[in-house]
Amino acid sequence: MSIVIPPPVHLDEVVEGLAGNTALPPELVRRLFAYRGGFGSVAKRPDLTDDMIAEIIAVDDHWLTHSLALNHSLPHSFRMTLTEHPDPAIRAALVVGAHDAPRQLFERLLGDADLRVREHLAESDHVPTDLRARLAADPYPKIRATLGQWWTQAPEAVRRLLLTDPEDMVRAGACATYYRRLPHPVPPADLLPVLLADPVTRAGAVRHCTLDADTARRLADDPDEEVRRELAEHPDLPPPLRDVLAEDPSPLVALRVFARQDTPESTRAAIHARILSDVSPPDRATDFQVLDDDAFERQLMSDMARLELRRLRLPWVTSSPLPYVDSPYACFRASAARSDRLPAPVVARLLDDEESSVRTTMALHARDRTDAATAERIDRSYRPEKRTRWRPADDLPLPAGVLRRLATDPDPRMRQLAPRDLGLPVEIVRGLAADPDDTVRQAIATHPRLPTRDLTRLLADPSESVAFAAAGNPDLPPAHMHRLLGLAGL
Repeated sequence: MSIVIPPPVHLDEVVEGLAGNTALPPELVRRLFAYRGGFGSVAKRPDLTDDMIAEIIAVDDHWLTHSLALNHSLPHSFRMTLTEHPDPAIRAALVVGAHDAPRQLFERLLGDADLRVREHLAESDHVPTDLRARLAADPYPKIRATLGQWWTQAPEAVRRLLLTDPEDMVRAGACATYYRRLPHPVPPADLLPVLLADPVTRAGAVRHCTLDADTARRLADDPDEEVRRELAEHPDLPPPLRDVLAEDPSPLVALRVFARQDTPESTRAAIHARILSDVSPPDRATDFQVLDDDAFERQLMSDMARLELRRLRLPWVTSSPLPYVDSPYACFRASAARSDRLPAPVVARLLDDEESSVRTTMALHARDRTDAATAERIDRSYRPEKRTRWRPADDLPLPAGVLRRLATDPDPRMRQLAPRDLGLPVEIVRGLAADPDDTVRQAIATHPRLPTRDLTRLLADPSESVAFAAAGNPDLPPAHMHRLLGLAGL
C-alpha cells in the first residue's frame, strides 16, 4: 500500500532539508538549482559534480553562487573562476570557503577593490604569510586593524608596523586586551614605553610591562577602567594598590582583585558579596528604559561582573586544588575540579556539588570515575551559564539501556537523548515521533529506524525544525522526494 504524504505546513523548510539530504539523487539535486526560497544551501553539498557546479555558476543566482563560494569542497579551478565574479560578496565568501586554496587565488584577491574581501583575507590564517603581510600597508585603516586583531602570530616586522600605525584604531587592534586568536602576542620590549604612554594601547600593554612603583600608581589613577582592570591582575602589583583597586568603583576591576592569589580572604569575601548584591532590576525591559546613561552603565557593568564571576577559572587554584575544594566560591571549586590529581573522595564530593558548573567540570575531568547514573544526573541538572547547544551527555555518552528508559522520561529535555541509541526498538521510535514536544520529534526525525509512515507524517509537522530534520533523513524514499519538489514547483 502506498503512503500518502500530507502537504507540508512549512514547505520551504522541507525543501531546505532536502537540499542537505545525503541520499538526494543527482537529478533532484539539479532540480533544486531553480529553488529561490532559501539561501542556496544545495550549493554547499560536497557531492556536486563539475557539470553541476558549472550549471550553478551559469544560473548566477546570488544566494546559490554565494553558497557555492563557501563550499569547502569546491575545486580550485572553479574558485579561480569566481574570483572574477562582479558581486563582491561572492568574492568575499570565496576567502571564507577556501581553506586549502592555492597561492594564486589569494594573490588575485589581495588586490580586490572591495573592503570586505580584503578584510576576510586579513582574518584568514590560510593566506600565505608574505601575502598577508602586505595588508599591514593597506590604505584602509579597518583592514590594518583587523589584521592586528586576527593575526596574533604575525612576524615581528608586521606587528611593529601595526603597533606604530598613525591611526588609533589600528594601534588599538594590534595592542589590545582581547584578540580573535590565541595565543595573544607580546609587544617588542622596546615599544612598551610608547605603548604605555598611548591611551589607545595602554590597557593592552599593562600586562607586559615591568611594574615599578611610579608606573603602578599612575596606572591605578587612570580614568580608563580597562587599564585599571589589567593592572589589578598584574603579578607585581604592590599590596597597597591591590587594596585600593579592591574598592574600585567598577566591579569588573574589583573582580580581578578577587581572582588574585595574594588577595586577603576578608577582601575576597567583601568583593564577592558586593558583586552578588548588585542585582539587576526584576523587569529589565521596563526598568532599563528609565535608567539614565550612568545608571544603565553601572547596571551593565554589574551584570557583566556577575557573569565573569560565574565563568572565572583560576589556574593557580587548579595547580594546587585541595585547599579550595570546599571553597564558598563556586568558581574556586570549579577551578579545583579541573585538576586531574584529585583523590577519589574529593572527586565524589565535587560530582555532587550544589553548583551545576562544578559538577559538570568534575565529570569532564574524571570521566573514568563517572558512572552512568552520575552522568545522567549531571546532564539532567545541567544549568549552562549562557545559551549553548552543548550538554554533558555529548561528552559523557549514556548507555543504550539508559537512553531507552529516558524515552518515557517526564522531562522532554531528557527524552531528546533517547534517539542517540541507533538500535532503539521501533515501537519506542514511533512513540517519540508522536511526542507532544517538538524538540523530541526533531531529535527522532533522522533516526535510521523511523518507519516511513511516521517519517512522512513529520514532514507535515507544525514545527519548522521538525519538518526540516525529517526532510534531511536519508531513508526518505526517492519517490517522496520527487513529490515534495513537485509541490514546491521544482
